[in-house]
Amino acid sequence: MTDSAAASAASADLPEQIWSPDPDRAQASGMAEFARWVAEHRGVHAADYSELHAWSVSDIAGFWSALAEFSGVHFHDQPDTVLGSRAMPGAEWFPGATLNYAEHSLRSGDGRADGDLAVIFVREDGLERTVTYGSMREQVARARAGLVAAGVGRGDRVVALAPNCVETLVAFLAAASLGAIWSSCSPDFGSRAVHDRFAQIEPTVFIAVDGYIYGGKSYDIRSTVEALRGQLPTLAATVLIPYVNTDATLDGTLSWAEFTADGSAELAFDPVPFDHPLWVLYSSGTTGLPKGIVHGHGGIVLEHIKALRLHFDVGPGDRLFWFTTTGWMMWNLIISTLLVGGTAVLYDGHPGHPGLGALWAMAERHRVNVFGVSAGYVQACLKKGLRPREDHDLTSIRAIGSTGSPLSSEGFRWIADAVDERIQIVSCSGGTDLCAAFVGGSPTVPVWLGEISCAALGAAVKAYDEAGKELVEEVGELVVTEPMPSMPVFFWNDPDGSRLREAYFEDYPGVWRHGDWIKITSRGSSIIYGRSDSTLNRGGVRMGTADFYAVVEASDKVLDSLVIDTSSLAKDEGELLCFLVLADGVELADVQPALRTELRRELSPRHVPDRFIVIDEIPRTLNGKKCEVPVKKILAGVAVDRAVSRGALANAAALEPFVALAAAR
Repeated sequence: MTDSAAASAASADLPEQIWSPDPDRAQASGMAEFARWVAEHRGVHAADYSELHAWSVSDIAGFWSALAEFSGVHFHDQPDTVLGSRAMPGAEWFPGATLNYAEHSLRSGDGRADGDLAVIFVREDGLERTVTYGSMREQVARARAGLVAAGVGRGDRVVALAPNCVETLVAFLAAASLGAIWSSCSPDFGSRAVHDRFAQIEPTVFIAVDGYIYGGKSYDIRSTVEALRGQLPTLAATVLIPYVNTDATLDGTLSWAEFTADGSAELAFDPVPFDHPLWVLYSSGTTGLPKGIVHGHGGIVLEHIKALRLHFDVGPGDRLFWFTTTGWMMWNLIISTLLVGGTAVLYDGHPGHPGLGALWAMAERHRVNVFGVSAGYVQACLKKGLRPREDHDLTSIRAIGSTGSPLSSEGFRWIADAVDERIQIVSCSGGTDLCAAFVGGSPTVPVWLGEISCAALGAAVKAYDEAGKELVEEVGELVVTEPMPSMPVFFWNDPDGSRLREAYFEDYPGVWRHGDWIKITSRGSSIIYGRSDSTLNRGGVRMGTADFYAVVEASDKVLDSLVIDTSSLAKDEGELLCFLVLADGVELADVQPALRTELRRELSPRHVPDRFIVIDEIPRTLNGKKCEVPVKKILAGVAVDRAVSRGALANAAALEPFVALAAAR
């Protein structure tokens, strides 16, 4: 065989390259600028992204210190060293250093002049607002004064039941400027879910809206706010933002206008240690009280600058949008757009109201450069037959981000075909756990159909088998073998660190096990196959649930699905059960034969379900994740209130069919 023939045969085994970097654009990117900087200042000469990444995980102290210097991180007190201890858990980053997250968001510099745009706010009912950096600095100074007047100081907790709006961002930055600790929930969370989160951290100030708008309807939540006030005994003040009704009041609370009334307030930033708590995020809480996950000022500053400036190529004046609520870590990422002098585009409302084209119209109107959504939204647009390129001018968009669940190959192809083939598709995966992505994209790396392009800089991502052996081109446990600065500083109410160790370090001591199935290719790209604790193990053939959903939900007749393997629950072989939510007018008989055929062909005969069961809706967490493990426990006979915390679900009533099935079994 000739060399050319051999090359052709090898390339035939590769997935389709669906996007390639434009050479000029790639060379002008933040990633390429950083590569040139480390070559000049650190003597690190990387021929391509693969070599740059290899350096970033082999010399982690060198990489993170280079990033801090390259991006102009301002330390009030210089660090004694970069990495005091590299143990996991317990890595000690930049000991001795002090800084402040809010200062990095609001300091003068490229893209942050008084007249530069910091925020574009859009609400589903048409309300829009723009805020300059100058105005943002003034508003944060006022809110900071309000917090000080309420007795808030370093380490005190400030919580918010508020949407993705300007006031929420202002309140967060004000809290961060003082070294206070922030935590937020979306206003559509039920009172039990909010209490389970906020009560743990004993807040001093509670900021809330009077209501919210979603799907064309307005919801008054003042009764929830009042109930929570009575359940949070440490509160010194409650502040009400009149968000839906401008005249809304609530006895015993300060209005937002009263809270921010001090027009003479000066903006200041209290330097705090590198690992001082910035905010508390939460695990899903589906199987117990949500775990309070604490991240530090310095780790988030570095990680988010890396993600936005290098991986998403967002710089001064660029506009980043990601559909999210304040209860999901993507909110924490998009507000960090200010760290790199960009404009954060905040959207509040239903992503499909009045139609799925609403977000695309918003992107056109506000000339969004990076457009981020969930894989589920992409799938919904695909099934609806949308072709945004025909209805909207989307030439401003350089990259489309997707996260929340694996993006199917059909989703990749739909973006290229129906939106624009020149747009980079940045499928990424990470977690609330470190408020970042382990794997994602780079403006200098191609995109292959159905694959995540690369591991993130500084993320030593590997696939391990059960014995801790590294796998390539095989599916294994996603692990991270070197510490990262935004890994949790600690879990709240976990004084000896036992809960944190149990969550990530129990299976492979000293190595972070994330709980996802991943395959890493020889090219450095990867595929996520779903949670490793909900694996489909049929006759010894293991497969992630993402593979299954990709086949089933490709059908236009299927709106949603959930697959549960009961093999580990039964003394015999158990069953593979597929629960379906069907489109209007579709009967099970209309779709079942085709699904069996497709699953047999695309997966294996062993992965054809024993039964298909039609239900009205799939139970999901408040952040939209399918409840695979809780449903599996219910089917095993575990009492529903032991299997799942109903308050952690967006639709707890959706559990009832599974409870009934468990009783019948």
